Amino acid sequence: MSLELAMITPHTPRICHRDRIPEFQKPMVEAMVKCADMIDQANPDVVVLISCHWMSSFFHYVDITPRHQGILTAVECPDLITDVPYDYVGHPELGRQLVQAGKAAGMSVVGIDDPTYIWDYGTVVPLRYLLKRKETPVVDLSVCWAASIEESIEWGRIIGQVFEESPLRVVFLASGALAHNLGRTPELWPNITEQALDREFCNYLVNGDRDSAVSMLPSYVRAAGVESGGRHVAVLLGVLQNKFKGELHGYGPSSGSGNPVLTIRYAG
Repeated sequence: MSLELAMITPHTPRICHRDRIPEFQKPMVEAMVKCADMIDQANPDVVVLISCHWMSSFFHYVDITPRHQGILTAVECPDLITDVPYDYVGHPELGRQLVQAGKAAGMSVVGIDDPTYIWDYGTVVPLRYLLKRKETPVVDLSVCWAASIEESIEWGRIIGQVFEESPLRVVFLASGALAHNLGRTPELWPNITEQALDREFCNYLVNGDRDSAVSMLPSYVRAAGVESGGRHVAVLLGVLQNKFKGELHGYGPSSGSGNPVLTIRYAG
């Protein structure tokens, strides 16, 4: 069984620089640091990450570049994320396997091998906290806006099947918020209804109730404005092939969004 750990992780811009984290987000980062220890103990051969901020129009992109190296100034918030260097190795072999499996299933999947491609902050920010061993290979994935929730779940199922058939130890990260109706106040929480929906969805994951999470997702997306239309968590739900249990380590605000730090392991 090659999926060692899965996770929903925050990527909020104000946590990018450790020395600038606001007080209201420090508990969230402390939870991420705890999860970094869990990932380190899992000793993954590769980390696969889907980011809400790699937004593709028509294709599911897989970054198969052998080395991810660049300097990120975030287009959306250059005042908060400026001149952030990153350098990680890729895993072209696994990336190509994902592309081939997706195409074989008739899905619109494209591999990107381009050393000039600059990562988005939804990829860079969580890895700064979660990946203690910088030599661990990373494969990043886009969220596809032309894909429905159902298609995203199916793409996740294909990804999960590749993991099952691989000898590699994999950690899968879904980088993004849940409730995501944004406001201009940094410390603003989701409203009480959105928080209740976030709690309910997280409870399904903690209790291993995949069917209820899948059933809830479409109406939840509409009611709470889930980030990326819920596509990152849809792919996560597809990836999960076996019985699982989760643990909610933290939950924090960012400009009206709800950001869980939640890990998932297969049961037994």
